[in-house]
Amino acid sequence: MKISKTAAATARRLFGLCQAGGRLDEAKLSQVAARLAESRPRDCAAILGALHKLVRLDEQRRKVTVESAGDLDEATRRRVADSLAGQYGTGLAIDYRSNPSLIGGLRVRVGDDVLDSSVQGRLDRLAAAFRA
Repeated sequence: MKISKTAAATARRLFGLCQAGGRLDEAKLSQVAARLAESRPRDCAAILGALHKLVRLDEQRRKVTVESAGDLDEATRRRVADSLAGQYGTGLAIDYRSNPSLIGGLRVRVGDDVLDSSVQGRLDRLAAAFRA
C-alpha cells in the first residue's frame, strides 16, 4: 500500500516520540496509537500502518542469533552480549544456538547484518575466491 509523504513523515515523527533512551517505549507507543485513533486525522489508517511497519522493523533490528560450533559458557555469552550491546545498543534479544557444521568460531546475525567469523564461513569464502 502506497502512502503519502505526509503520512510517512507523521509516522516517523510519532515513532521518534515513542523512543526513550534509544529504545522503543511500549507505554508511549500505546498512548500515541490511542490518541491517533481518537483524533482520527487525515490518512489515519496509513499513518497507523506506517507506524506498525516502523515498530516491526525496530523489533527485527533488535533480534540477534549467535551460532557457534559448540555450546558457549556463561562468560563467553556475557562477552558476546556486551560486545553486541556496545555496537548495536542495549535491549537486544539474543538467541544462542549450537551449529556443529561451523567447525569453529561464531556466526552472528543482528537484523540484516551477518558477522561470520566461523571456520566454515572462511572456507566457503576461500572456495569462492578460487572459483572466481
